[in-house]
Amino acid sequence: MGVLSSLKLVSAKRPSALPSVQLRRNKLCVKLMDQILLAKALAEGKTYAPKRLRNVRDSDTGAIAQVEVSKRVRPWFFTADSGKVCVQLRYGSRTIDFSKGKNSVEISSSTELVSVLETLKSAVETGELDAQIDVAAEAVKARFKA
Repeated sequence: MGVLSSLKLVSAKRPSALPSVQLRRNKLCVKLMDQILLAKALAEGKTYAPKRLRNVRDSDTGAIAQVEVSKRVRPWFFTADSGKVCVQLRYGSRTIDFSKGKNSVEISSSTELVSVLETLKSAVETGELDAQIDVAAEAVKARFKA
C-alpha cells in the first residue's frame, strides 16, 4: 500500500458529453492543424496528403475491405491581387468573419503563414472566436435543414 499512499485519490465522475462550444472549437482546431501542416509542407516544397481509412465494397464478391486513401486538404490561404497572402478561417462551407465585413488576415509574405495560423489556432482554443464560430455553425446547420 506504500505506492498508492503517495498518490492523491479522489472520487470523480467523467462528463458524459462535451459542451457544443468545445466541440466546435475542437473541430476548428483540427482543421487549423491540417492547414498548419499544409503550409509547412508547401514551405519545404513537399506535398501534404493525410491518409484515412475508407470502407470499400468489392463489386464482384460483395466483400467490404478497408482501403487507405488520401484526404484532400484545400488551403484556406491565397495570394490576393495586391501580392499579399490572405488567410481565411472556414467552418464547414462558411467563411468566418473576424469583424463586420472583414473575413481574412493579410500577411506580407508566405514566410509568416505558419505563425499566423498558429496564432489563429490559439485564439480558437482560448475562445476568442466563439461568437463567430456559432454564427457560422448555425448558417451551416440552416443550409442542411432547407
